[in-house]
Amino acid sequence: MGLSEEKLVAFFAEFGEKKFRAIQVMKWIHQLGVTDFDEMTNLSKGLREKLKQVAEVRAPELMQRLDSADGTAKFLFRVGGGNAIETVYIPDGDRGTLCVSSQVGCSLDCSFCATGKQGFNRDLDAFEIIGQVWHAAKSFGQLDTANVADRKVTNVVMMGMGEPLLNFENVVDSMNLMMHDNAYGLSKRRVTLSTSGVVPALDKLADYTDVSLAISLHASNDEIRNTLVPINRKYPIAVLLDSAQRYIERMPDVRRKITIEYTLIDKVNDRPEHARELIELLKDVPVKINLIPFNPFNLSNYKRVSEGALRRFQKMLIDAGFTTTVRTTRGDDIDAACGQLAGQVQDRTRRSQRYKLDAEALIASSSDVIPVKLVQD
Repeated sequence: MGLSEEKLVAFFAEFGEKKFRAIQVMKWIHQLGVTDFDEMTNLSKGLREKLKQVAEVRAPELMQRLDSADGTAKFLFRVGGGNAIETVYIPDGDRGTLCVSSQVGCSLDCSFCATGKQGFNRDLDAFEIIGQVWHAAKSFGQLDTANVADRKVTNVVMMGMGEPLLNFENVVDSMNLMMHDNAYGLSKRRVTLSTSGVVPALDKLADYTDVSLAISLHASNDEIRNTLVPINRKYPIAVLLDSAQRYIERMPDVRRKITIEYTLIDKVNDRPEHARELIELLKDVPVKINLIPFNPFNLSNYKRVSEGALRRFQKMLIDAGFTTTVRTTRGDDIDAACGQLAGQVQDRTRRSQRYKLDAEALIASSSDVIPVKLVQD
Protein backbone atom coordinates (compact mmCIF):
# COMPACT_ATOMS: atom_id res chain seq x y z
CA MET A 1 0.00 0.00 0.00
CA GLY A 2 2.78 2.45 0.79
CA LEU A 3 5.03 1.80 -2.20
CA SER A 4 5.53 4.62 -4.68
CA GLU A 5 5.24 3.87 -8.39
CA GLU A 6 9.03 3.65 -8.66
CA LYS A 7 9.25 1.19 -5.77
CA LEU A 8 6.38 -0.92 -7.13
CA VAL A 9 8.06 -1.04 -10.55
CA ALA A 10 11.28 -2.22 -8.89
CA PHE A 11 9.31 -4.82 -6.89
CA PHE A 12 7.70 -6.32 -10.00
CA ALA A 13 10.98 -6.19 -11.91
CA GLU A 14 12.32 -8.74 -9.43
CA PHE A 15 9.77 -11.19 -10.89
CA GLY A 16 10.50 -10.23 -14.47
CA GLU A 17 7.21 -8.35 -14.72
CA LYS A 18 6.82 -5.18 -16.77
CA LYS A 19 6.12 -1.67 -15.49
CA PHE A 20 2.41 -1.75 -16.26
CA ARG A 21 1.87 -4.34 -13.52
CA ALA A 22 2.76 -1.68 -10.96
CA ILE A 23 0.15 0.67 -12.43
CA GLN A 24 -2.48 -2.08 -12.39
CA VAL A 25 -1.87 -2.82 -8.71
CA MET A 26 -1.83 0.88 -7.79
CA LYS A 27 -5.27 1.28 -9.34
CA TRP A 28 -6.66 -1.79 -7.59
CA ILE A 29 -5.46 -0.58 -4.19
CA HIS A 30 -5.92 3.19 -4.27
CA GLN A 31 -8.76 3.67 -6.74
CA LEU A 32 -10.86 0.56 -6.12
CA GLY A 33 -9.95 -0.23 -2.50
CA VAL A 34 -9.03 -3.84 -3.24
CA THR A 35 -6.55 -5.56 -0.89
CA ASP A 36 -7.10 -9.21 -1.94
CA PHE A 37 -4.81 -10.31 -4.78
CA ASP A 38 -7.41 -12.84 -5.94
CA GLU A 39 -9.72 -9.96 -6.81
CA MET A 40 -7.13 -8.27 -9.03
CA THR A 41 -8.52 -10.02 -12.07
CA ASN A 42 -6.36 -8.39 -14.76
CA LEU A 43 -3.27 -9.99 -13.20
CA SER A 44 -2.43 -13.50 -14.37
CA LYS A 45 -3.37 -16.32 -12.03
CA GLY A 46 0.28 -17.28 -11.69
CA LEU A 47 1.27 -13.75 -10.67
CA ARG A 48 -1.58 -13.56 -8.17
CA GLU A 49 -0.41 -16.80 -6.56
CA LYS A 50 3.16 -15.52 -6.39
CA LEU A 51 2.04 -12.24 -4.82
CA LYS A 52 0.08 -14.09 -2.14
CA GLN A 53 3.29 -15.89 -1.14
CA VAL A 54 5.56 -12.84 -0.88
CA ALA A 55 3.41 -9.76 -0.28
CA GLU A 56 0.36 -8.29 1.39
CA VAL A 57 -1.72 -5.14 1.02
CA ARG A 58 -2.26 -3.78 4.51
CA ALA A 59 -3.58 -0.55 5.97
CA PRO A 60 -3.42 0.51 9.63
CA GLU A 61 -6.18 -1.03 11.73
CA LEU A 62 -9.21 1.20 12.22
CA MET A 63 -10.17 1.08 15.90
CA GLN A 64 -12.87 3.73 16.09
CA ARG A 65 -14.63 6.47 14.16
CA LEU A 66 -16.20 9.39 16.00
CA ASP A 67 -18.59 11.79 14.29
CA SER A 68 -19.05 15.38 15.45
CA ALA A 69 -22.32 17.26 15.43
CA ASP A 70 -20.80 19.61 12.82
CA GLY A 71 -19.99 16.81 10.36
CA THR A 72 -16.34 16.41 11.32
CA ALA A 73 -15.15 12.80 11.66
CA LYS A 74 -12.17 11.50 13.65
CA PHE A 75 -10.57 8.15 12.90
CA LEU A 76 -8.47 6.32 15.49
CA PHE A 77 -5.96 3.80 14.08
CA ARG A 78 -4.00 1.14 15.96
CA VAL A 79 -0.37 1.12 14.81
CA GLY A 80 1.19 -1.47 17.12
CA GLY A 81 3.12 -1.40 20.38
CA GLY A 82 0.19 0.02 22.29
CA ASN A 83 0.16 3.11 20.05
CA ALA A 84 -2.69 4.78 18.19
CA ILE A 85 -2.86 7.74 15.84
CA GLU A 86 -5.68 10.09 14.87
CA THR A 87 -6.89 11.41 11.53
CA VAL A 88 -9.56 14.07 11.08
CA TYR A 89 -11.96 14.70 8.19
CA ILE A 90 -13.44 18.19 7.93
CA PRO A 91 -16.27 18.83 5.43
CA ASP A 92 -16.87 22.37 4.23
CA GLY A 93 -19.32 22.77 1.35
CA ASP A 94 -17.92 20.96 -1.69
CA ARG A 95 -14.51 20.63 0.01
CA GLY A 96 -13.51 17.77 2.27
CA THR A 97 -10.14 18.12 4.01
CA LEU A 98 -8.37 15.17 5.59
CA CYS A 99 -5.82 16.01 8.28
CA VAL A 100 -3.23 13.21 8.22
CA SER A 101 -0.66 12.15 10.84
CA SER A 102 2.99 11.39 10.03
CA GLN A 103 4.41 10.18 13.36
CA VAL A 104 3.33 8.43 16.53
CA GLY A 105 3.48 11.49 18.76
CA CYS A 106 5.94 14.30 18.16
CA SER A 107 9.39 15.12 19.48
CA LEU A 108 9.22 18.91 18.94
CA ASP A 109 7.11 19.58 22.06
CA CYS A 110 5.34 22.75 20.91
CA SER A 111 3.80 24.13 24.08
CA PHE A 112 0.30 24.74 22.67
CA CYS A 113 -0.16 21.31 21.02
CA ALA A 114 -1.64 18.21 22.66
CA THR A 115 0.33 15.85 20.42
CA GLY A 116 3.68 17.15 21.66
CA LYS A 117 2.64 16.62 25.26
CA GLN A 118 2.21 12.90 24.55
CA GLY A 119 5.90 12.50 23.66
CA PHE A 120 7.27 10.58 20.67
CA ASN A 121 7.40 6.89 19.82
CA ARG A 122 8.31 6.41 16.15
CA ASP A 123 7.83 7.49 12.55
CA LEU A 124 4.86 6.09 10.65
CA ASP A 125 5.63 3.84 7.70
CA ALA A 126 4.40 4.98 4.29
CA PHE A 127 1.54 2.44 4.32
CA GLU A 128 0.38 3.86 7.66
CA ILE A 129 0.34 7.40 6.24
CA ILE A 130 -1.36 6.72 2.90
CA GLY A 131 -3.52 4.14 4.68
CA GLN A 132 -5.25 6.98 6.52
CA VAL A 133 -6.32 8.44 3.17
CA TRP A 134 -7.31 4.96 1.91
CA HIS A 135 -9.50 4.28 4.96
CA ALA A 136 -11.22 7.66 4.80
CA ALA A 137 -11.87 7.42 1.06
CA LYS A 138 -13.19 3.88 1.46
CA SER A 139 -15.43 4.79 4.40
CA PHE A 140 -17.09 7.54 2.34
CA GLY A 141 -17.61 5.27 -0.66
CA GLN A 142 -15.10 7.27 -2.67
CA LEU A 143 -13.28 4.17 -3.89
CA ASP A 144 -16.49 2.78 -5.35
CA THR A 145 -17.07 5.63 -7.80
CA ALA A 146 -15.16 6.91 -10.80
CA ASN A 147 -16.91 10.28 -10.65
CA VAL A 148 -14.52 12.95 -9.35
CA ALA A 149 -17.50 15.11 -8.36
CA ASP A 150 -18.54 12.43 -5.85
CA ARG A 151 -15.24 12.52 -3.98
CA LYS A 152 -15.51 13.34 -0.29
CA VAL A 153 -11.76 13.72 0.31
CA THR A 154 -10.77 16.62 -1.95
CA ASN A 155 -7.83 18.00 0.06
CA VAL A 156 -5.15 16.50 2.30
CA VAL A 157 -3.09 18.41 4.85
CA MET A 158 -0.09 16.89 6.60
CA MET A 159 -1.04 18.65 9.84
CA GLY A 160 -1.98 15.75 12.09
CA MET A 161 0.22 14.13 14.72
CA GLY A 162 3.96 14.58 14.20
CA GLU A 163 6.38 16.76 12.24
CA PRO A 164 6.22 15.59 8.59
CA LEU A 165 9.75 16.67 7.65
CA LEU A 166 11.21 14.45 10.38
CA ASN A 167 9.76 11.45 8.50
CA PHE A 168 10.93 12.69 5.14
CA GLU A 169 10.99 9.70 2.79
CA ASN A 170 7.75 8.10 3.99
CA VAL A 171 5.91 11.42 3.90
CA VAL A 172 7.19 12.31 0.42
CA ASP A 173 6.26 8.87 -0.96
CA SER A 174 2.79 9.17 0.56
CA MET A 175 2.16 12.71 -0.72
CA ASN A 176 3.28 11.73 -4.20
CA LEU A 177 0.80 8.82 -4.10
CA MET A 178 -1.93 11.26 -3.10
CA MET A 179 -1.18 13.26 -6.26
CA HIS A 180 -0.56 10.30 -8.59
CA ASP A 181 -3.08 9.96 -11.44
CA ASN A 182 -3.24 6.20 -10.86
CA ALA A 183 -3.85 6.61 -7.12
CA TYR A 184 -5.87 9.52 -5.66
CA GLY A 185 -5.18 12.11 -8.33
CA LEU A 186 -5.21 15.15 -6.05
CA SER A 187 -3.85 18.45 -7.35
CA LYS A 188 -0.56 19.72 -5.90
CA ARG A 189 -2.59 22.71 -4.70
CA ARG A 190 -4.78 20.34 -2.69
CA VAL A 191 -1.98 18.52 -0.83
CA THR A 192 -0.28 20.64 1.83
CA LEU A 193 2.70 19.90 4.04
CA SER A 194 2.93 21.85 7.29
CA THR A 195 6.25 22.17 9.11
CA SER A 196 7.32 23.74 12.38
CA GLY A 197 10.68 24.63 10.87
CA VAL A 198 12.96 21.68 10.10
CA VAL A 199 15.05 23.82 7.76
CA PRO A 200 17.57 21.23 6.45
CA ALA A 201 14.73 18.98 5.32
CA LEU A 202 12.75 21.90 3.89
CA ASP A 203 15.79 22.86 1.84
CA LYS A 204 15.65 19.41 0.20
CA LEU A 205 11.89 19.15 -0.26
CA ALA A 206 11.66 20.70 -3.73
CA ASP A 207 13.97 17.98 -5.06
CA TYR A 208 11.25 15.39 -4.39
CA THR A 209 7.82 17.03 -4.57
CA ASP A 210 5.95 20.25 -5.32
CA VAL A 211 3.13 20.15 -2.79
CA SER A 212 1.77 23.29 -1.18
CA LEU A 213 3.65 24.55 1.87
CA ALA A 214 2.41 25.78 5.23
CA ILE A 215 4.63 27.17 7.97
CA SER A 216 3.59 26.69 11.59
CA LEU A 217 4.76 30.13 12.71
CA HIS A 218 2.53 31.13 15.65
CA ALA A 219 4.67 34.07 16.75
CA SER A 220 5.79 37.43 15.48
CA ASN A 221 9.24 37.38 17.09
CA ASP A 222 11.86 34.84 18.12
CA GLU A 223 11.40 35.40 21.85
CA ILE A 224 7.80 34.23 21.81
CA ARG A 225 8.39 31.50 19.23
CA ASN A 226 11.26 30.05 21.28
CA THR A 227 8.66 29.25 23.95
CA LEU A 228 5.83 28.13 21.68
CA VAL A 229 7.91 26.22 19.09
CA PRO A 230 11.24 25.16 20.67
CA ILE A 231 12.93 24.19 17.38
CA ASN A 232 13.00 27.94 16.71
CA ARG A 233 16.05 28.13 18.99
CA LYS A 234 17.95 26.15 16.34
CA TYR A 235 16.30 27.64 13.25
CA PRO A 236 14.94 31.12 14.05
CA ILE A 237 12.18 32.82 12.09
CA ALA A 238 14.38 34.60 9.55
CA VAL A 239 16.19 31.37 8.64
CA LEU A 240 12.89 29.48 8.34
CA LEU A 241 11.23 32.11 6.14
CA ASP A 242 14.29 32.23 3.86
CA SER A 243 14.09 28.45 3.40
CA ALA A 244 10.34 28.60 2.72
CA GLN A 245 10.85 31.30 0.09
CA ARG A 246 13.52 29.23 -1.64
CA TYR A 247 11.06 26.33 -1.83
CA ILE A 248 8.33 28.50 -3.34
CA GLU A 249 10.73 30.05 -5.84
CA ARG A 250 11.49 26.58 -7.23
CA MET A 251 7.82 25.87 -7.95
CA PRO A 252 6.68 26.09 -11.59
CA ASP A 253 3.60 28.07 -10.50
CA VAL A 254 4.80 31.64 -9.95
CA ARG A 255 1.57 32.54 -8.12
CA ARG A 256 2.17 30.02 -5.34
CA LYS A 257 2.08 31.41 -1.80
CA ILE A 258 3.18 30.10 1.57
CA THR A 259 0.41 29.57 4.09
CA ILE A 260 1.35 31.05 7.47
CA GLU A 261 -0.38 29.29 10.37
CA TYR A 262 -0.72 31.47 13.42
CA THR A 263 -2.43 30.11 16.53
CA LEU A 264 -3.78 32.99 18.59
CA ILE A 265 -3.42 32.49 22.34
CA ASP A 266 -4.93 34.85 24.87
CA LYS A 267 -2.40 37.43 26.13
CA VAL A 268 0.52 35.52 24.58
CA ASN A 269 0.67 36.47 20.89
CA ASP A 270 -2.66 38.20 20.20
CA ARG A 271 -1.88 41.86 20.97
CA PRO A 272 -1.87 44.71 18.42
CA GLU A 273 1.91 45.02 18.78
CA HIS A 274 2.21 41.38 17.71
CA ALA A 275 0.09 42.06 14.63
CA ARG A 276 2.33 45.02 13.75
CA GLU A 277 5.44 42.85 14.16
CA LEU A 278 3.92 40.16 11.96
CA ILE A 279 3.10 42.70 9.25
CA GLU A 280 6.67 43.94 9.22
CA LEU A 281 8.07 40.40 9.31
CA LEU A 282 6.05 39.18 6.31
CA LYS A 283 5.89 42.34 4.18
CA ASP A 284 8.23 40.96 1.51
CA VAL A 285 7.18 37.30 1.70
CA PRO A 286 4.51 35.81 -0.65
CA VAL A 287 2.08 34.57 1.99
CA LYS A 288 -1.51 34.09 2.95
CA ILE A 289 -2.28 33.95 6.67
CA ASN A 290 -4.50 31.49 8.49
CA LEU A 291 -5.38 32.54 12.03
CA ILE A 292 -6.24 29.67 14.36
CA PRO A 293 -7.97 30.27 17.71
CA PHE A 294 -6.20 28.17 20.34
CA ASN A 295 -8.18 25.06 21.30
CA PRO A 296 -7.72 24.22 25.00
CA PHE A 297 -6.74 20.74 26.22
CA ASN A 298 -6.07 19.27 29.66
CA LEU A 299 -2.26 19.52 29.68
CA SER A 300 -2.15 23.22 28.80
CA ASN A 301 -2.74 26.40 30.82
CA TYR A 302 -3.13 28.57 27.72
CA LYS A 303 -6.49 30.20 27.07
CA ARG A 304 -8.47 30.73 23.90
CA VAL A 305 -8.18 34.15 22.28
CA SER A 306 -11.17 36.44 22.77
CA GLU A 307 -13.39 37.08 19.75
CA GLY A 308 -12.62 40.79 19.94
CA ALA A 309 -8.85 40.27 19.94
CA LEU A 310 -9.15 37.75 17.10
CA ARG A 311 -11.12 40.11 14.85
CA ARG A 312 -8.88 43.08 15.68
CA PHE A 313 -5.80 41.03 14.78
CA GLN A 314 -7.38 39.88 11.52
CA LYS A 315 -8.44 43.40 10.55
CA MET A 316 -4.95 44.78 11.08
CA LEU A 317 -3.51 42.12 8.76
CA ILE A 318 -6.19 42.64 6.10
CA ASP A 319 -5.73 46.41 6.24
CA ALA A 320 -2.01 45.82 5.64
CA GLY A 321 -2.86 43.95 2.43
CA PHE A 322 -2.59 40.31 3.57
CA THR A 323 -5.14 37.67 2.62
CA THR A 324 -6.16 36.57 6.10
CA THR A 325 -8.65 33.85 7.04
CA VAL A 326 -9.77 32.48 10.39
CA ARG A 327 -9.87 28.71 10.79
CA THR A 328 -13.29 27.81 12.12
CA THR A 329 -13.07 25.50 15.11
CA ARG A 330 -14.50 22.15 14.04
CA GLY A 331 -14.89 18.87 15.87
CA ASP A 332 -14.01 20.15 19.34
CA ASP A 333 -16.84 18.05 20.81
CA ILE A 334 -14.80 14.95 19.85
CA ASP A 335 -11.37 16.52 20.55
CA ALA A 336 -10.67 16.74 16.82
CA ALA A 337 -9.95 20.46 16.58
CA CYS A 338 -6.58 21.88 15.62
CA GLY A 339 -3.97 21.20 18.33
CA GLN A 340 -6.12 18.64 20.16
CA LEU A 341 -4.96 15.41 18.51
CA ALA A 342 -3.27 13.11 20.97
CA GLY A 343 -4.03 9.50 20.07
CA GLN A 344 -2.17 7.05 22.29
CA VAL A 345 1.60 7.26 22.45
CA GLN A 346 3.95 4.97 24.34
CA ASP A 347 6.53 7.70 24.81
CA ARG A 348 10.12 6.66 24.12
CA THR A 349 11.67 10.10 24.54
CA ARG A 350 11.02 10.68 28.23
CA ARG A 351 11.40 7.32 29.89
CA SER A 352 13.98 8.57 32.40
CA GLN A 353 14.98 12.08 31.41
CA ARG A 354 13.76 14.79 29.09
CA TYR A 355 15.14 14.50 25.57
CA LYS A 356 15.40 16.97 22.77
CA LEU A 357 15.87 16.85 19.03
CA ASP A 358 19.48 16.99 17.86
CA ALA A 359 18.90 19.11 14.76
CA GLU A 360 22.51 18.61 13.66
CA ALA A 361 21.61 14.99 12.84
CA LEU A 362 18.70 15.81 10.57
CA ILE A 363 20.62 15.67 7.30
CA ALA A 364 22.85 12.96 5.90
CA SER A 365 24.43 14.36 2.77
CA SER A 366 24.90 10.97 1.14
CA SER A 367 21.34 9.75 1.68
CA ASP A 368 17.85 10.63 0.53
CA VAL A 369 16.60 9.64 3.97
CA ILE A 370 16.81 12.27 6.69
CA PRO A 371 17.67 10.56 9.99
CA VAL A 372 16.57 11.77 13.39
CA LYS A 373 18.64 11.35 16.52
CA LEU A 374 17.39 11.89 20.06
CA VAL A 375 19.97 13.01 22.59
CA GLN A 376 19.81 13.69 26.27
CA ASP A 377 19.12 17.28 27.26
